[in-house]
Amino acid sequence: MTATGAIEATGARDAPAGPWWWPRRRSAVLDVSLAAVSTVETAFEGLDFAHDTGLPTWAGLLLGLVVGPVLLLRRRWPVAVVLVSVAVTPAQMGALLGMIGLYSLAVSDVPRRVIGLLAGMAVAGTLVSSFFTIRQDVGGEPDFNPPTWFVLVMAVAVALVVTAPPVLWGLYVGARRRLVESLRERADGLERELSLLADRAEERAEWARNEERTRIAREMHDVVAHRVSLMVVHAAALQAVALKDPEKASRNAGLVGDMGRQALTELREMLGVLRTGEGSSGRSSAPVSDEPERLVAVASKAKAKAAGSGVGGPGVRSEVSVQVAEAGAGSGGSGGGAVRGGAAVVTAEPEGEGPSLAELGDLVGQSRAAGMVVELSVDGAAGEAGYPSGVEQTVYRVVQEALTNVHKHAPGAEVRVRLAHREGEVAVQVENGPSERGAAGVGLPSGGNGLVGMRERVTGLGGVFVSGATEAGGFRVSAVLPGR
Repeated sequence: MTATGAIEATGARDAPAGPWWWPRRRSAVLDVSLAAVSTVETAFEGLDFAHDTGLPTWAGLLLGLVVGPVLLLRRRWPVAVVLVSVAVTPAQMGALLGMIGLYSLAVSDVPRRVIGLLAGMAVAGTLVSSFFTIRQDVGGEPDFNPPTWFVLVMAVAVALVVTAPPVLWGLYVGARRRLVESLRERADGLERELSLLADRAEERAEWARNEERTRIAREMHDVVAHRVSLMVVHAAALQAVALKDPEKASRNAGLVGDMGRQALTELREMLGVLRTGEGSSGRSSAPVSDEPERLVAVASKAKAKAAGSGVGGPGVRSEVSVQVAEAGAGSGGSGGGAVRGGAAVVTAEPEGEGPSLAELGDLVGQSRAAGMVVELSVDGAAGEAGYPSGVEQTVYRVVQEALTNVHKHAPGAEVRVRLAHREGEVAVQVENGPSERGAAGVGLPSGGNGLVGMRERVTGLGGVFVSGATEAGGFRVSAVLPGR
């Protein structure tokens, strides 16, 4: 409602808009019909008023034709309609105009004190007009001479009957309309909030999918690239000594075959996990994204068993149990945890089946078997409780990726691996010197994701990762991880 008292549009949202100030077409039709009836009424009442007062007939008719159409303004200016009805009350005109005007006034958002004032004026005008009319009619009856208080009571009753019902009904309808409007606004607000929540959920789901893709790519790179790199190195050595030392060439060929079989076994395990995950998600009513964590467990177990059995060990098969729980905002554990933002929380059991710090010697031995000069030094000792499996796996992956990078970019360089157990943390550093002069590269491709994957692993556990070239022309990779 505006400052002038106009009633706001509270009809159906999809209803066609009406002309001028009417919210709907049917509202305009209703007001025009009421105004026409009011005009006919006031026209006849104007004729009676002109006859009683001795005015010309055309004056009374003109007054009725002017007062009746005022009802068209009841939605725009209800205060003006009530004032006009009060003004013509002494002429005993506009009964319909007065009742509809009071109803429109009570329905509108005009302050209650204004409604009370105008309703009081209408009651007073009707009371005075009714008092004199009843007194005049009673006085014309010679056999009936009631006291004055009786005439006053009758006038009060008429005034209340004419004014009270429209006002009370209008107040009720106005309150109901305001309640419905407030509920509608609240529903609109909730709908907007639900829309925002849906958008955020979609964003979180997209983020989770990207995290899953990144995790799969990182695990494939860490587990398979190292094995394939060693295969390429042994193949290059085989080519170099094939004619000079057949025995060594045969041994290198066996190593290449064994590593190839291990790499294929790991790939089959990973692809099997992905296919199983896709099939189970297609059958389930609520899809669960558990492939990355299962991939971590399978790859870690395969790598650990392969490292424990040496470079020529048999293929490895692993069984991973996956526990899935719906979570709005999951929190991951130290070993790779959960997918946040409305994805699934996936836990690979048991946690200790990935590579550990105890297997660093085997990892270094594989690179030595490929011809690399590697020195491993360990400072201090781990506490009785040890480190979380995620920390040990991350340290292992950092050393593994660093050695792979040396095979790729610095063939023949000497490497030093340092592991330091400190109070509350563990530090690892892999530093290689410059590539040996004259050493031929093995032609391994590089995607540039190794350092990125290492940094993501370390920082994901709250650690610090630093990498860069050394003054001697080599390269250094350092990582410090919290022990708890």
